[in-house]
This record gives sequence, structure tokens and C-alpha cells, in this order.
Amino acid sequence: MTQVLITSDSHGLTDELLQIKQKHKLEFMIHCGDSELDMDSQEMDGFYKVAGNCDIDTRYPEEQTLDIEGVKILAVHGHLHNVKQNLMTVGYRAEELGAKIICFGHTHVAGAQQVDGQLFINPGSIRQPRGRVEKTYAILEWKTPNEFNVTFHTLDGKEVQDLAYQASL
Repeated sequence: MTQVLITSDSHGLTDELLQIKQKHKLEFMIHCGDSELDMDSQEMDGFYKVAGNCDIDTRYPEEQTLDIEGVKILAVHGHLHNVKQNLMTVGYRAEELGAKIICFGHTHVAGAQQVDGQLFINPGSIRQPRGRVEKTYAILEWKTPNEFNVTFHTLDGKEVQDLAYQASL
């Protein structure tokens, strides 16, 4: 089973990122921006990473398209795609790139939803969540490249059951 750790909007947290990485020890990890850390910091090591609107290290790319075990994923922060208004712009960008999974942050609102043939995942924020009290990150997993499970976890590793999501693409 392939698993991808997804986090965003950590806004300067360091110990918490290291704890999450240590807890899960996954090969694939995505940080959707606003880490406010240097791109080559120990905490960001191993992450596919993108620039958020609060990141000052100019080496971060604005987006990354990943092919993980036959699944194409677009990682962005979301501020350049107006994700606070709707997901249409980032969905179009993913379509242009052939990605069916979109990981983004910026809103600090945890959730996953399927729109047509795309799966949108926002892991929330491990520093300043909005809409919920839990500080969250997500784990995307699949056995086949058509059936996906997304689970959300608190900083202490507990699963947030009511956010769990399954999608068939």
C-alpha cells in the first residue's frame, strides 16, 4: 500500500514536523507551503515542498507535479489559485498537468473532497487550524491507482474519524 504524508501551514513549527516524520516514517511526504523554514532545513528534509505566501526562501517552487507509484499529484499552496474562493482554478491547473489529486493548503481548513475525476486534499494546519480545534495533517493511501483513502491526524497521532474520506477516481 502506498502512503503519502501531507502537511501544510506549519508556520515556523520545527519539533512538531520532526515528530510527525518520526512517527510515520513514510517514503513520500508533501508540505503544501507556509512552513516559514529554509528549504534545506532538517525539518523540511524529505518533503516535496512548495512556496506559501508566508515563505521567504525563494528557492521553493510555486508548484510540484509528482508521479508517485503511477498516481499524478499536484502540490501547491493555493494562494495563487484563489482556493479561498473555490477550487476551480487549481482544478484546471491539475487538469493541464494530468494530475488527478491536488494537495493544497492556505485556508488552514482540513478536508478532502472529490469533484468529478479529481480529489482535493487540504491537510489543515498543524499550527493554526480554522473551522475546527484539532491541529491536523493528512495521510493519503491507495492499493490501486483508482481507490483512495484520506485520513486526518492530530499532532499526537490520533485519527480524526469524521474527516476520513474515500474516493474512486
